Amino acid sequence: MTAAPHLAPSALHTPGRRRRPLAVARMQLINLPVQLGMPWLILALAFAINLVIFALVPDPPAGEPKVTGGLLSIYIFVVVAHLVTMTQVFPFALGLSVTRRDFFTGTALFVLAQAAVQGLLLTLLLVLEEATGGWGMGLHFFGVPFLVQQNWVLQWLVYTVPFLLFSFVSILAGTIYKRFGQLGMWTASIGLLLAGGIAAVLLTWQQAWPAVGRFFSDTPAAVLFAGYPAVLAALAAGVAYLFLRRATV
Repeated sequence: MTAAPHLAPSALHTPGRRRRPLAVARMQLINLPVQLGMPWLILALAFAINLVIFALVPDPPAGEPKVTGGLLSIYIFVVVAHLVTMTQVFPFALGLSVTRRDFFTGTALFVLAQAAVQGLLLTLLLVLEEATGGWGMGLHFFGVPFLVQQNWVLQWLVYTVPFLLFSFVSILAGTIYKRFGQLGMWTASIGLLLAGGIAAVLLTWQQAWPAVGRFFSDTPAAVLFAGYPAVLAALAAGVAYLFLRRATV
């Protein structure tokens, strides 16, 4: 009888093993209508509604821009989309014997690609908005004044990095649910609420709200919407990975 071949440790590093995260990234496309279609549908509806509203209402006083916060809708929906990633795609992947490490790596690759593409699309829409004079009515939908950058790379980052933050925070929330259940979600939610309340009390006690206002007004938009969110996104991703290593389906 021939002895069974011995698998050397290097066998774990075959090209097939290295391609598993890419396979997980492609797996996310199962949810393509939710992951990519729905956010843009919601944004298109918000855009259309704002066009109608600003076409009907009187023009603001001279010097006051027509600004809308409808752009935020696409970022909010990203949270919903990646909760689906953890509640549906994660159990499916484990059922196919995908390791948690490969699942997280593949999901992170998908999030990075998704954020980069969506940031580019928003940048191109800003270019179109500026070229048409705010869609013919001076409307600032994609070019919210405090977000607009002169450098197009910085503009892309200002649009892209918040996608990363919202995505990884959503993945972290889903991971907490998978690792600790409803009790974990309630504990995390109450903990955040308490932390926010304590911070508000301390700021009020120290009369530090004007300093907070100055911080936000004096900090460049590129730092405020790209630099700090990048750090927070990396932190959320790291904590999510730690919890995911012991998460169950």
